[in-house]
Amino acid sequence: MRFIFRPPAGDAAGLLTLPWHEPLEEWKDDRLLEMPHRGISRHVVRFVEADGHIFALKEINERLARREYRLLGQLESMGMPAVAVLGIAVERGQHQGLELDAILVTRFLDFSMSYRYLFSNRYASFPEGKLVDAMVELLVRLHLAGLLWGDCSLSNTLFRPDAGSIEAYLVDAETAELHPTLTDGQRDYDIRYAAERVGGELLDLQAGGLLPEHVDPIGIAMELPQRYHALWDELTREEPIDPGDQRYQVTKRVERLNELGFDVDELELVTAEDGARLRVRTKVGVSGHHRAKLFALTGLDVTEGQARRLLNDVVSYRGHLERKEGRAIPETVAAHRWRAEIFDKVLGLVPEELAGRLAPAEIFHEVLEHRWFLSEAAGRGVRTTTAARSYVENVLPGLPDTLTPAATAQTDSGVDPLGDDGAA
Repeated sequence: MRFIFRPPAGDAAGLLTLPWHEPLEEWKDDRLLEMPHRGISRHVVRFVEADGHIFALKEINERLARREYRLLGQLESMGMPAVAVLGIAVERGQHQGLELDAILVTRFLDFSMSYRYLFSNRYASFPEGKLVDAMVELLVRLHLAGLLWGDCSLSNTLFRPDAGSIEAYLVDAETAELHPTLTDGQRDYDIRYAAERVGGELLDLQAGGLLPEHVDPIGIAMELPQRYHALWDELTREEPIDPGDQRYQVTKRVERLNELGFDVDELELVTAEDGARLRVRTKVGVSGHHRAKLFALTGLDVTEGQARRLLNDVVSYRGHLERKEGRAIPETVAAHRWRAEIFDKVLGLVPEELAGRLAPAEIFHEVLEHRWFLSEAAGRGVRTTTAARSYVENVLPGLPDTLTPAATAQTDSGVDPLGDDGAA
């Protein structure tokens, strides 16, 4: 057996003693986990915990495994929203006279959920439009990067809460192809396929009684291409520029793209006989402006949406401190105090047994939302710590406890007959 992996090497070391010489479906090991929020897969997928990390193992043809390993590595280096690959196990020998397939190993995406899980618990209250928008944004980012997915579906996507919204991540890249650019025909193929698959998957949920009554599978499927084209046009269109108002128009275009969650890579002004036009090249990776700023100020590493929400609270707290102390306070000082006096105090109120329900930054975001509702009901401002205590007592215990493997991992004595796309 050969195990090819990406650094750090320590992450792979804990996996080397697994029974690689046996079919994945027949593995029996104390490190195997059963993940309740798993999706559906056409392959055998198992989860393993090693050295405090969770990994998803998918048994597939060696050629496909090597191809997906390389492609996921490329997407990771580009900063794309996709699961991170660790390695592949190949040349595993024979079992009952047949060559064993390779096993692709990916890192579990913390706090992620399948679309089935989204609709079977509290997150079914999310407007279905957010799920469509998440899928559309993912597909647009992949297309901007030159990736033809070829198998875009809800089953091949993972979703993660992000400050009241949802982020979508590519999971399965077996059929994907990376090109310098995509033609309109290639993009159209992906869009039409995605609409068909999404509609069919939601109809399947509806038949199983898992879809809220107000959700229309056909309507969502028809809406997906429309939203895709609207976002694609917003990101890639050329627009006329008035020379006398050039600075304002360029600034507004950049701000609009930032609001949509995209960063600008390059701006180009083209002058012709019919006037000047602005071209914008958008960065393909996930926007990281707010993440980088929050990390620099507080040391917190969160998602972009969460960072934007937390930075707003830092600004608000800075204003509160300046009014209270009657002096100007540097941003770095205010952020440091916010981390110690607000964020850490709020998270310190969360009992250990509830800490795995949501990511820490997502819990803080929900506390801020809860504070707003309490303030509206009381007709006055409610302190953040008061809102946090109320949230921990009345809201957080009602959330499902299966959003993170550490909270729900159990020894797996068998394989779900549906298989699983959890993170591979």
